[in-house]
Amino acid sequence: MKPWLRQIISDLLFSLVIFIAIAIATLSIATVPPALALDFNKESLIGVDFSGRVLTDATFTKANLRHSNLSHTDLRGVSLFGANLEFANLEGANLSNATLDTARFTKANLTNAILEGAFAFNARFDGAKIDGADFTDVLLRQDVQKKLCQVAQGTNPVTGRATRDTLYCP
Repeated sequence: MKPWLRQIISDLLFSLVIFIAIAIATLSIATVPPALALDFNKESLIGVDFSGRVLTDATFTKANLRHSNLSHTDLRGVSLFGANLEFANLEGANLSNATLDTARFTKANLTNAILEGAFAFNARFDGAKIDGADFTDVLLRQDVQKKLCQVAQGTNPVTGRATRDTLYCP
């Protein structure tokens, strides 16, 4: 075989090996599944135990979480828009930056929960236990804020903030 032909074949084989290596690397990167948030929209989750779980950025829009256990759960950034959380246990839960608009926390346990930066303008908290809850920068209707101030007490053990101070109670 002539030297110039051998050089061409050698160069082609080298190029082919490089091409295959790049193709394999590209395919392995392209097939990595994206990290998806959990979707519980409109689900019936009555009495479900989510305690201690990390559910950041999950969506529970219009979900029924009545009597569910969400104690000590990481719920940062979740959407609970229109969710039913009647009698739910959210003790020690982190709801920072969550969407809580039109959610119903009727008789829910929010003891020592962190709601910092949550949007809860039309949320209902009738009969909810909020001892030690941190409402820093939570957007609430004024009438809801006044009702919460009537029962607000305690200091959040994580943030060190008094519940009454975070609600701007008089």
